[in-house]
Amino acid sequence: MEVGNKYHVQWKNGQQHVGEIIEIRRLRGVNSSSSHTVVQNNSYLTNEADKPEDYEYYVHYQTFDRRLDEWVAYKRIDISNEMSGERHNRDSMKSRKNKRKLLIDCTAESKIDDKEVKLLELEREHDEITKVKNINSIVLGRYEIETWYYSPYPDEFVGEELMHVCEYCLKYMKKPKTLYHHHLKCHKYCPPGVEIYRDNDLTMYEVDGHENKIYCQNLCLLSKLFLDHKTLYYDVNPFLFYVLCEVDKKGYNHIVGYFSKEKHSIENYNLACILTFPPYQRKGYGKFLMSVSYELSKRENTTGSPEKPLSDLGKISYRSYWTFVLMQIFNNKESISNISIQEISRMTGFKTEDILSTLHYLNMIKHWKGQHVICVSQKAIDNHLQQVTKVRLCKPECLTWKPFSERPPKRQI
Repeated sequence: MEVGNKYHVQWKNGQQHVGEIIEIRRLRGVNSSSSHTVVQNNSYLTNEADKPEDYEYYVHYQTFDRRLDEWVAYKRIDISNEMSGERHNRDSMKSRKNKRKLLIDCTAESKIDDKEVKLLELEREHDEITKVKNINSIVLGRYEIETWYYSPYPDEFVGEELMHVCEYCLKYMKKPKTLYHHHLKCHKYCPPGVEIYRDNDLTMYEVDGHENKIYCQNLCLLSKLFLDHKTLYYDVNPFLFYVLCEVDKKGYNHIVGYFSKEKHSIENYNLACILTFPPYQRKGYGKFLMSVSYELSKRENTTGSPEKPLSDLGKISYRSYWTFVLMQIFNNKESISNISIQEISRMTGFKTEDILSTLHYLNMIKHWKGQHVICVSQKAIDNHLQQVTKVRLCKPECLTWKPFSERPPKRQI
């Protein structure tokens, strides 16, 4: 058994799926004469006395997202399968060599800029560093949550089975006893910053990355555990963070999710990063966060769009949101025969290119005499609206946010 081999691996529910071994490490508590505890590349037996059962194996399931990668015991791996072994390893190494040779040839022929080559090298280095998630689970408030991806927490937390996070200040610690003593001293029951939205038990705070740097850095580290493509960790100064919370009967604010946006975006992006934490997903909060970002754009008398390019999951989420809002407009409009793309853009805060791409995807727009013409039936509208459940949207009357141009200047100290 070697890194790079593929086997049938048993899931927790008993099903088997093809998984590739990404990394191997010794089980805790197993004695060894070797000083190595993590084994990489193409070997894992450190001495003849070692047994496969003394190790656990980090597996990536070939047809599934990386969030399902996990450490598994030897007994869950079917080593009798012929698809694994040295032949696969040799083929993989040969394939990697061919790709490397092709990259060198392409570089020589097309004279790729040094910056592009360095970017490719950095991407490969980033993929290597983040291929194994370093924290298995976290405790956040009343929830214990399995993590999905790697996050660059300090080395002392790497390999911990469980990390504890204060849901108010987002400080992280190893032991529940430490968290208990922290709560005795931490008297924060809501995010720092200014409350900009309140609707019964739902509230949102605007947190400035420059004024609350530690909180925002902790938020970035925490969210990276559930975001594959997020790269913002420490440079939080240019960003604003809009943190959504549920308020309980005691008045405590439990973090649900957030989105961030640049304070000054040349491309008019109204959202840089968005996340709903796993315990609150599938409850409509994603669309709520998106609707707030567009309500901010409308109050700035402009149109906005999420930062491009979108991830595959982001593209699906936004397309679902854009579709829902457009269908609502078409459904509530007595006659859509005279409505224009520009009018829809003013009503929603959507950029025209996002409206057009969504209508093209839905096959609801045609070209006629050099113009875009919306073609939609009531049946199509009803079908789309019936498919949507648990939708929460921002109520403009509950939003107290004002553009920076309308705010009084801050006093300099």
